[in-house]
Amino acid sequence: MPTPTSPDSPLNQLLGSVAALREHCPWMGALTHESLVEYLIEEAYEVVDSIEAGDSPVRDSELRGELGDVLLQVVLHARLAEERGSFTFDDVARSINAKMVRRNQHVFKADGSLQESFPASVEEIIVKWDAAKRAEKPERKDPFEGIPPHLPALAAAQKSLDRAVRAGLDVDAEGALAAVGLPAVPASEEALGELLLAIVTAAREQGLDAERALRATVRSFQNNQAQGS
Repeated sequence: MPTPTSPDSPLNQLLGSVAALREHCPWMGALTHESLVEYLIEEAYEVVDSIEAGDSPVRDSELRGELGDVLLQVVLHARLAEERGSFTFDDVARSINAKMVRRNQHVFKADGSLQESFPASVEEIIVKWDAAKRAEKPERKDPFEGIPPHLPALAAAQKSLDRAVRAGLDVDAEGALAAVGLPAVPASEEALGELLLAIVTAAREQGLDAERALRATVRSFQNNQAQGS
């Protein structure tokens, strides 16, 4: 059986195919990091769609294919960088592995070997993870730094709230609901989705852009929290 590092391993075959396509296919040869962005975003969303389709043999087959499409994007970006002498796919893999070891000190020792014992709770893991991240970048004071500015507004809101809570900032859910006249949120994701759709529907009728409105409010939330921390 081929090992991951052998010439005939599936990964090395993919790397070789992409290198050949870059050299001999005019369309592939014209690709750039910038022109690939739309495909990377599209493929990531297709993975999400496949996961949320539910458990089934068909879903598993689709998920395998969609993950392959995402892997292709990583290989292509790494190949472009290798062609200009910047870094290789191996450098990407080596870097993310080192990051996983460094950030997961509850599992790994500094040399990559396993710890003798492991945390008993998710809360302990989060504390250790956050401590490792702070040690990497002690100059980073803003808890919202690193959140991609082009995230969809709802995802940015969720991540911003997570960051605020983990940084020990004041997040008053009841006060936020009271401020907009809501006594509580729905008890299920289905009902919550219906409420969100109703809000977007009403906003559209009034000529308001729900995505832009939430994005602006998230930025305001981040600024206010950062200033008050």
